[in-house]
Amino acid sequence: MRERAGRPLPLGVTIEGNVVNFSTAVPQRKECQLLLYRAGENEPCMTYEMKQEIGEVRYLTLEDITPSDYEYNYQIDDEIVIDPYAKALTGREIWGEERDASKSEVRGILYDKEYDWEGDKPLELPYHSVIAYSLHVRGFTKHPSSKVRNKGTFRGVIEKLTYLQDLGINQIHCMPVYDFEENLRYRNYWGYGEGYFFAPKASYAKSKDAVRELKDMVKSCHQAGIEVVLEMPFTGETPKQMIEECLRYYRMEYHIDGFILNPLIAPMDGIYADPILKKTKLMVHQTGFQTVMRRFLKGDEGMIGEVIYWLRHNSRREGIFNYITNQNGFTLCDLVSYDGKHNETNGENNQDGPDYNFSWNCGAEGPSRKKAVVALRNQQMRNAYLLLLLAQGTPCLLAGDEFANTQDGNNNVYCQDNPTGWVDWRRLDRRKEQWEFVKSLIAIRKNYPVFWPEEEMQGMNQMKCGVPDVSYHGESAWRVPSEIASRQLGVYYSGMAVDGEDCFVAYNMHWVDHTFALPALSKKKKWYKIASTEEGVLKEEELLESQRLVEVKARTIMVIVGR
Repeated sequence: MRERAGRPLPLGVTIEGNVVNFSTAVPQRKECQLLLYRAGENEPCMTYEMKQEIGEVRYLTLEDITPSDYEYNYQIDDEIVIDPYAKALTGREIWGEERDASKSEVRGILYDKEYDWEGDKPLELPYHSVIAYSLHVRGFTKHPSSKVRNKGTFRGVIEKLTYLQDLGINQIHCMPVYDFEENLRYRNYWGYGEGYFFAPKASYAKSKDAVRELKDMVKSCHQAGIEVVLEMPFTGETPKQMIEECLRYYRMEYHIDGFILNPLIAPMDGIYADPILKKTKLMVHQTGFQTVMRRFLKGDEGMIGEVIYWLRHNSRREGIFNYITNQNGFTLCDLVSYDGKHNETNGENNQDGPDYNFSWNCGAEGPSRKKAVVALRNQQMRNAYLLLLLAQGTPCLLAGDEFANTQDGNNNVYCQDNPTGWVDWRRLDRRKEQWEFVKSLIAIRKNYPVFWPEEEMQGMNQMKCGVPDVSYHGESAWRVPSEIASRQLGVYYSGMAVDGEDCFVAYNMHWVDHTFALPALSKKKKWYKIASTEEGVLKEEELLESQRLVEVKARTIMVIVGR
């Protein structure tokens, strides 16, 4: 091979047949060498001085090279450095194995394999139609009970796609899938912090080809009608230019449908303006919905006004999504089983993790055999599902919540690469009725357009049909419960606004029963109950005995349809 004049941009490695351009940022007054290794060897076979420069960028091009035969690093002065723009890494194939980058045990791969996308492209599902599901690629299938062949990998996710389709999911949110240091010294199971953001995590691949396996996962998800959204938290030290380049790369190279970003770190203005990312879903975490609904769920007073806001708020323009549980905090089962966090096994004297969880143990801390406690917890979980799935923003479930997965009260499993942090699929068999409830509730959301309108309802008579598109009620129809002690709310959705059926949802988070007066329907319509959290299984529709009054038991949510 021979050296020729190179190009400073793009940073990283660019491969065109047997021509490879190398470009990297180097601090001023430091020397830089390109180290080439034959694939699989730890000692460099060739070294090249990188003398071409512009600003702080060094670059060179090699001709007549067979890229797949070589791996590379840089040496800046006396330090061996992995290319932060590396598109794939070797040396990190085994999860938890500590490798020394300074000894060239980790190197960049000159990845030049073609991939057949078979006509695939990002799905671009309408934002309001999404039912999202948050998972950790390793933890989702690593537990022995997952019954997949390729546990803890991209292929393992593929094996669970039929399950997700059956549940009703059409978008997955993946915690970091780029290569990060996870070994025992760093105790980094989640993947936040520094990483090689362009390189898919080698230990998430069953084979040694993480690039191909991530593409296989995305393509398979798209074939199943499921979008793939990547959480890309980056760090405060990540260059803004790199962040934008990274997002463009995953969009173009991996057909990724969206990203979850930290707006305090990512250059959001530039990202929103980027023409490559114009149709990409750009999301941020927002805890407003979570805090309000957790407090309403456990019966805090003074919540009605905020509950009304979050039940109606359309999250598309802000790029937010609704969740009651996510990886940072309790699972749903633990939210109704623990008053306080129990993170002792993390080794930080229970000082880590959020202190304010707005949880309630329903009368006993941790596992309980008391029938009343167990029954109340189950009902509270059903209530949480309705609060999430009947709100008009985009809902996101935490993996395993649909069958009461538990982390034994640990609300910060960042270091728990073990059954505590993994999804325990045995609970699917034990809590099948809960899974069926969630599945049926997702189907109800999809079947009734009033729960997922494209535009936010305004509380006005937009269709000139005599009633607002959405209105709020207490025990008396058309009267919003404004008392500080109110813990009950009725929401009436006019089907005329979305060419669907009228729906009324009665929320009673009080510990006593309440009777709701239903708004009058036209003469040809009657009210039918289609769901109630009082029962563990959603029953067939039944005509309400009274057309104007309905009793809602304590800590119960009821869904009623006018036909």
